[in-house]
Amino acid sequence: MARESIRNKVTITEIARQAGVSVPTVSRVVNGRSDVSPETRARIEDLLRHHGYRRKPSAPGDRAALIDLVFNDLDSPWAVEIIRGVEDVAHAAGVGTVVSAIHGASGSARQWMTNLRARASDGVILVTSVLEPRLHEELRRLGVPLVVIDPAGSPSLDEPTVGATNWAGGMAATEHLLGLGHRRIGFVAGPPRLLCSRARLDGYRAALEGSGVEVDDALIVPGDFYHQAGFDGCNTLLDLAEPPTALFAASDQMALGAIEALRRRGLRVPEDMSVVGFDDLPEVRWSAPPLTTVRQPLADMGKLATRTVLRLALGEEPASPRVELATELVVRASTAAPAV
Repeated sequence: MARESIRNKVTITEIARQAGVSVPTVSRVVNGRSDVSPETRARIEDLLRHHGYRRKPSAPGDRAALIDLVFNDLDSPWAVEIIRGVEDVAHAAGVGTVVSAIHGASGSARQWMTNLRARASDGVILVTSVLEPRLHEELRRLGVPLVVIDPAGSPSLDEPTVGATNWAGGMAATEHLLGLGHRRIGFVAGPPRLLCSRARLDGYRAALEGSGVEVDDALIVPGDFYHQAGFDGCNTLLDLAEPPTALFAASDQMALGAIEALRRRGLRVPEDMSVVGFDDLPEVRWSAPPLTTVRQPLADMGKLATRTVLRLALGEEPASPRVELATELVVRASTAAPAV
């Protein structure tokens, strides 16, 4: 009896630590699930036998594999595109997805962590959000793998990240306007806390400098990726003594807000001002006029992040810890040469 009591003191967490895998991976082996690589399964089985771990009898209705997809906010069409990509891969793998929004508030983030512990998720995909260090450490303690899409700030070296070539996209958008003959090009920026925002601004600056056009800080206005910021930013630029002839917005939603600001002033796109966005959301090909933009492969980013987190949950290494998918300039009717 004493021997059995000592053996039962070993926990799944300790088995996972010794095996170098996540807690959900050990749980899958204990519960007889098939989605674990043979090498990892053998290593875990050896440790279970060594420690004399007693499996609980399986019961009908055991939970399906789950991953958590966490956004700062969900009120954006680009979030839908990422969800679509995540769901495509998760559904094909027979994995459930729990979508949450933590709204940047520590209280809601802590509640999310409580819920995550209760449902024993196999992995987490975090989108443009930051967890408190304490919650981050809790994920590590639980052995739950984490993948970050568009990290805010500098990601930890042991967290795989998925993004897009934001610098190249910002440069391509600006070079397109320069190639049309524009020299005063306004820029409505995204949130400065996000690496993707800073990269798009850097690409804009690099294109201007590469063409011998001086960067005018008065033409750079702050934004947050949403319609109102594009509307307000465009009005700020139009109120300058010498307004720009073209505008590059760091998101499609801000570009649409800018177009509305121009419409309310009786100005036309692209005759009075050319406008470029960033994302290529489905709605922008139906805007008036259809929007020239930089296509960001949002659904593909969601797919890759899901494949990566599922690979980590199986105790395997990611194919690459840092991945940037290519962006592409899509030229439509919202850009033209400046009026003479």
